[in-house]
Amino acid sequence: MQVYLDNAATTQLSPEVFKAMKPYMLEFYGNPSSTHAHGRATRSALEKARKKVADLLHGSPSEIFFTSGGTEADNTAIKCSIEALGITHAITSHLEHHAVLHTLQELAKKKIISLSYVDTDERGNIDLTHLRTLLEQNERSFVSIMHGNNEIGNLNDIELIGEICEAYDAIFHSDTVQTLAHYPHDLSKLKVHSIIGSAHKFHGPKGVGLLYLRKGHQITPFVHGGSQERNMRGGTENLYGIIGLAKALEIAYEGAEQHRNYILGLKKRMIEGLKEKVPGIAFNGESANLDKSLYTVLNVSLPPSEDTDMLLFNLDLHKISASGGSACSSGSNIGSHVLRALSSDPERGIIRFSFSKYNTQEEVDYVVDKLANMYASVNT
Repeated sequence: MQVYLDNAATTQLSPEVFKAMKPYMLEFYGNPSSTHAHGRATRSALEKARKKVADLLHGSPSEIFFTSGGTEADNTAIKCSIEALGITHAITSHLEHHAVLHTLQELAKKKIISLSYVDTDERGNIDLTHLRTLLEQNERSFVSIMHGNNEIGNLNDIELIGEICEAYDAIFHSDTVQTLAHYPHDLSKLKVHSIIGSAHKFHGPKGVGLLYLRKGHQITPFVHGGSQERNMRGGTENLYGIIGLAKALEIAYEGAEQHRNYILGLKKRMIEGLKEKVPGIAFNGESANLDKSLYTVLNVSLPPSEDTDMLLFNLDLHKISASGGSACSSGSNIGSHVLRALSSDPERGIIRFSFSKYNTQEEVDYVVDKLANMYASVNT
């Protein structure tokens, strides 16, 4: 059996999505900026995809911009908002994705902004009282707090955070890569200036993402060149990628409740199986709290062992794909910045399992049994 449980890193491309993309790979190849018939055909498809995305998110097509992925979208929202609005102070947390953290830290290093970090508790929950204090002390701040954490799965109340930011005239950006297509986002009500998405996180293609910019939130382009994306992003659009993104988002929301209940059942099954078969098992952040975490992510903490460093390798030998933390840190030896921020015990083995609608109960049981056997064998 071969098991893929690293869906927070990337997901399997949906066959229906590929089917929707294929004609724009082989038949409809005109440049959307061209005015001839080939260009008009692809321009029409592009704008239909934009409208579909906007409708699914309860926004306007004029608020949706397509990018190369979540990292570019984060960089655009952060750098260009701060530049265009002359913002000199930003607030984030130590638990953000590096696309946010490194971008803000680079701006602080260049003394474009001063940067504050909102407090979090030992489980990674945001201290909203501290956020209010930081906003009181710093007029017109830029705030970037993610919706769902890609490593420990914690969900933040971005509706409430948005209201707090609005009360202090702050600009609020949220990295929603792990929640877009998995949770509803009503942009007509959500008090956020920008959110982002990446198609490959919800069974779409790699190399395409989206940036939502609230109407009236005027920023400068990040990628300069042509007049594509209404002068907001130079470069010929990734047409078949955009078609795939829109189709993947449509499929996700059509079956949202069914998929959520099914995947949540897999996560619950793994939690119960690990508690039963692996003595001393624990879970990082709010990962095992089904009400406070992503239903797609479970971050497992194993008791110390002399073979802790070999756990992921041994899982791979059993044809089980999982992660030791953020996929963007794979291959490095510095460990997870999120777990360091939570003061996690470095002697414990950490595995992030992340699920999709394509996983099965049999796969979950197989992984639990293999992990239990491996852990038993290294402690006998």
